[in-house]
Amino acid sequence: MKKFKIKLPTQIFLGLVLGVIAGLIFREKVLIIEPIGTVFLRLITMIVVPLVFVSLMLGTASLGDVRKLGRIGAKTAAYFMATTVIAICVGLLLANTIQPGTGLSDGVKADLYRNYEASAADGIKRMEEKPSVVEILTNIVPTNPVAAFIEGNMLQIIFMALLFGVVLTMIPKEKCDLITRFMDGINDILIQVVHIAMRVAPYGVLALSAAVIGRYGVDILITLLKYSLVVVGGLLLYGLTFNSLAVSLLGRKNPLLFLKAAKEALIIAFSTSSSMATLPVAMESVEHIGVKRTYSSFVLPLGATINMDGTALYQGVSAIFIAQIYGIPMGITEQVTIVLMAVLSSIGAAGVPMAGIIALALVLKQLGIPLEGIALILGVERLLDMVRTAVNVLGNMSCSVVIQQLEEKNHHG
Repeated sequence: MKKFKIKLPTQIFLGLVLGVIAGLIFREKVLIIEPIGTVFLRLITMIVVPLVFVSLMLGTASLGDVRKLGRIGAKTAAYFMATTVIAICVGLLLANTIQPGTGLSDGVKADLYRNYEASAADGIKRMEEKPSVVEILTNIVPTNPVAAFIEGNMLQIIFMALLFGVVLTMIPKEKCDLITRFMDGINDILIQVVHIAMRVAPYGVLALSAAVIGRYGVDILITLLKYSLVVVGGLLLYGLTFNSLAVSLLGRKNPLLFLKAAKEALIIAFSTSSSMATLPVAMESVEHIGVKRTYSSFVLPLGATINMDGTALYQGVSAIFIAQIYGIPMGITEQVTIVLMAVLSSIGAAGVPMAGIIALALVLKQLGIPLEGIALILGVERLLDMVRTAVNVLGNMSCSVVIQQLEEKNHHG
């Protein structure tokens, strides 16, 4: 008799469902199992820095031509920019049509302010400490490479990986072969650690999801149901429709097979709320649908750092929502400003939980919308963060499919 075995993606999904149920039933008591989720998250996060550096360096070196690297980089950046603009336009369209900020009673507003005022103030303080665009660009070049690794400064690590990868293509093949083989071995070790981490993923996801529901409950979600539905609906509409079309029309792949391959990475993204933590799983997932490591190891780490289309959509809806609550009219000029600010701020947003709040604060400040309005949405922020992170990751994965197809077509052409 054949032994029945549940596949890993199904196990992870079951862990998510059981976690939500446990959170609803036991509330704060489930926080006792949160350390299990924390250990899983730390295990995945532990290998992100070395994996990004090694895989991106190998991916760049394997391109073999600096001009090819420049071409792929330009296409990737253009794709990320275009998808971010499309995502935020979808968000603005939905927010203007449905108007989620109208009809919230003064009593509910007062409760939300009172409960989340301190957290909002903390988010505003962090936003004010955020470096300028010029500082971000100059700080990409590290003065101390070791410090960049210790601090986990992803932009600096990506810069070094690209630089060393380019240099490997410029020195004689017999000299760089030894380094390439060594790095390839390191890469295999890191991937094996990912496999080990994925074995405990169902338990980690269960603990993380239970803790989120146990701590925040669903009461706040019901209070802000209209706003939450617009954000989640917009994310699902954009994430599934646009990425499926991009994979089908530009990537020449079956979108259903793509989504099937992506589901494991999406569940991890949803439960951890971190694009960076999901990166190792995403790199494995796209290989199942034929994306070569040459492309995935370049596009995905870059996307986890600068591509935040889900975050941009959320910012558009949130800015309009808060403006509607305060009765501030948003004309065409203001909405174009939202698009530009959301694109710029999402590029600099780190792939970690709650980064979207800092980016949103920048957008609100530019428009003159009271930053205290962030307190209105913090109650559902964690749950919405989970959904938009999954959309960010899906966008990165679809980009790797599209870039490979465009490059292969260009090569054969």
